[in-house]
Amino acid sequence: MRIALFTETFLPKVDGIVTRLKHTIEQLTRHGDEVLVFCPDGGLQSYHGAKIYGLSAFPLPLYPELKLALPRPEIGQQLAQFQPDLIHVVNPAVLGLAGIYYAKSSQIPLVASYHTHLPKYLDHYGLGIFEGLLWELLKGAHNQAQLNLCTSSAMVRELSDRGIERVDLWQRGVDTETFHPNKMTAPMREHLSQGEPASHLLLYVGRLGAEKEIEQIKPVLAAIPGARLAIVGDGPHRAVLESYFADTPTHFVGYLGGEKLAAAYAAADAFIFPSRTETLGLVLLEAMAAGCPVIAARSGGIPDIVTDGQNGYLFDPQDPQGAISATQKLFADPSANLQLRDNARTEAERWGWSAATQQLQGYYRQVVGARVGGKG
Repeated sequence: MRIALFTETFLPKVDGIVTRLKHTIEQLTRHGDEVLVFCPDGGLQSYHGAKIYGLSAFPLPLYPELKLALPRPEIGQQLAQFQPDLIHVVNPAVLGLAGIYYAKSSQIPLVASYHTHLPKYLDHYGLGIFEGLLWELLKGAHNQAQLNLCTSSAMVRELSDRGIERVDLWQRGVDTETFHPNKMTAPMREHLSQGEPASHLLLYVGRLGAEKEIEQIKPVLAAIPGARLAIVGDGPHRAVLESYFADTPTHFVGYLGGEKLAAAYAAADAFIFPSRTETLGLVLLEAMAAGCPVIAARSGGIPDIVTDGQNGYLFDPQDPQGAISATQKLFADPSANLQLRDNARTEAERWGWSAATQQLQGYYRQVVGARVGGKG
């Protein structure tokens, strides 16, 4: 099958969407599919056998890490040469609208997927008044597709409730070979804890944006004697966070990837994640694959991954003491903590990328088959 993939974000950017797309492309090309990626220009011309058509882009003012690429006529020329069987638009916002346009005008089957809970981000950037308008725009874009995919059952329900049609679940995926408990190393724990490896070590991994609510971790540090925090990642909110955590034992590590990131997950005592805006939370699965129990807000797609008391602890994000109580509970019983680690790894092992991509290929075949059948 020939698949044209439109995405608002791709390499060299690092985030959960890019991680999912990388693994999906690897699996698709490995099974003989041809993939053409339209994305903001990141200097790459190909990835794992897929051709990349990068378009010049400009930074989003509120979020300079995110580059916006505007649709251009040459997209149509590239599609005419590629002759896709299907177009897949990922988080259609700007560039994705071109994918929708060409799918409709050329009668090419269209799949859309929803990964970033943008309406919930608006409050964190002082734009909450526009949430209703954004939902209407999203509904208008997504309802052009023959199928809309979400990465958690919570998002399937919310999009359906918001009037988005033909919604289904694209199952989670994680690299259980890269992320594994055996990747733990003493030097990494020494590094993350800044020379205090015997202390309780909390870990956060992800984008440093206001919507991630990382500030909520500070009271947890104050409540757990001797606890330390390592924050892995970068983003526009980093300077604010560094100032906010300046009086705490917090290490801003910056970006880590590959084996170093795997070692970081495996070295921590707990992965703490206060965000309420997650459609899935891929980093949670990565932590669990590394045998790191999770403490996370009971919100969005997170309860699809974390079972409270079995492979981590969930807390009510409206409860100021919620994250504190959950963390205290985790550290109160070392033997129970070991069981949590084992259970976290067991859960992650159920969700390899191969199975997730096979499911996606099944969706693709259904959509293409329905269009072909409709023409007969």
